[in-house]
Amino acid sequence: MNIKNKTILVTGAGSGIGRELVLRLLEKGAKIVALDIREASLQELKKSVGKKADRLSTHVVDISDKRAVESLPKDIALEHGSVDAIVNNAGIIQPFVRVNDLDYEAIEKVMNINFFGTLYMVKTFLPLLLARPEAYIVNVSSMGGFLPVSGQSVYGASKAAVKLLTEGLFAELKGTNVHVSVVFPGATATNITENSGLKESKLQASDSKNQSFVMLPASEAARLIIEGIEKNKPQIYLGKDSKLMSILYRLSPVFATNLIAKQMKSLLPK
Repeated sequence: MNIKNKTILVTGAGSGIGRELVLRLLEKGAKIVALDIREASLQELKKSVGKKADRLSTHVVDISDKRAVESLPKDIALEHGSVDAIVNNAGIIQPFVRVNDLDYEAIEKVMNINFFGTLYMVKTFLPLLLARPEAYIVNVSSMGGFLPVSGQSVYGASKAAVKLLTEGLFAELKGTNVHVSVVFPGATATNITENSGLKESKLQASDSKNQSFVMLPASEAARLIIEGIEKNKPQIYLGKDSKLMSILYRLSPVFATNLIAKQMKSLLPK
């Protein structure tokens, strides 16, 4: 897809990968619809883009609110007329605990934002995208969406649902004007823990001490996603860890699961 002059909607645009996507897409000449649940983050984003702000509109939206999502096309049409692509980037993680210790409130929050939020966006905008000459849907899953990670089992389940939803869309939309990509980030340097309403996890606290734990910068993650969009890649892997674990998990699921479980063991409550 040629990005220049396209109108692209990005969820979770106020920070992390979403913010970097907005900045890079603006540089490439796109018009951006930026969605986030945090108004302050969107205001700061708009200030930071300078003269490019005339190609950026911001919208405070909770994507887990179906009615709020369904009202978006009308609001967006006032400023942009139409949307050519959506990037469903917004997501949260769960408290770093086992399923047995995870309460239903946290479970429902993760599923509502990560899966249902993505589904609401797809269902709302797909009819409009099908009417465009060329359009795109990008859904951000996770390495945890194809590989079980102890202490993030419900998060992984939500991202596995995003993975299969996106792969199903890819099959259903073949032969149409709508391209589809699923993104699998590995370890990425973002503030997802803070934005998920959680305190700093043991995993984050130990990052700087663990020499083998190399996190992909959010700016590089955004670059790879945009490169994937430009090349119409169905699957976009972010980071060496994501690529390698994808191969390893397909070759030996039990070995890969045990490997990750061993690494995560010290981070879980006793």
